[in-house]
Amino acid sequence: MAYELYYWPTIQGRGEFVRLALEQAGAPYVDVAREKGAGVLGAQTRNGPRPAFAPPWLRDGEVVVGQTAAILFYLGPRLGLAPDDEAGRLWIHQIQLTLADLVAEAHDTHHPVDSAKTYEEQKSEAARRAAGFTSARIPKFFGWLETILDRGDAGWRAGGRLSYADLSAFQVVEGLRYAFPRATAVALAAAPKLAALAGEAARLPNIAAYLASDRRLPFSEQDVFRHYPELDGQG
Repeated sequence: MAYELYYWPTIQGRGEFVRLALEQAGAPYVDVAREKGAGVLGAQTRNGPRPAFAPPWLRDGEVVVGQTAAILFYLGPRLGLAPDDEAGRLWIHQIQLTLADLVAEAHDTHHPVDSAKTYEEQKSEAARRAAGFTSARIPKFFGWLETILDRGDAGWRAGGRLSYADLSAFQVVEGLRYAFPRATAVALAAAPKLAALAGEAARLPNIAAYLASDRRLPFSEQDVFRHYPELDGQG
């Protein structure tokens, strides 16, 4: 039976982290809102004994899981994208949660005051927020990822099993390259193992096929990662 993924049909967003895991594993899945329209998302959040707060969520038969990191924690062992031991699974989950923090900070560069208002209504605040993000926060997150890759604590490049956190690290790097190309280039120059991991992930046969397909939507200024040149510091 196919997994059912519920997420906004017109953006990559946080649902993309789940899509990458499903695509890499070759798992059958239905991107429900892309087939039935976004209206199905509102109906689902109001129904059921354990409704999700917001997309994404995943349905696997009678099991419904919301929140990106929780979905991947559930899927990881089932897709062969997580360690066999509990300590290893929790470590990969910790990496995923840290990546989720980075995604949230990237989002808040263009919506630092009110997510219900447009970027244009908070441009001055966004400029201040983005300055700190590009100069300090991207390098700090990348430095941490580089450290654990250097120690061999994560990533199939160190001889371990490919995990969903590796795929999520690739997605974060790609999103930041789109949103902040200058600042991200500077940060990646100091994190060569992370840059290599992202490149190798893109060349995995299933991921490469997905990236070349129409299932992979482009980044846009309606998404989590947005490119506003005036926010792109140089690190």
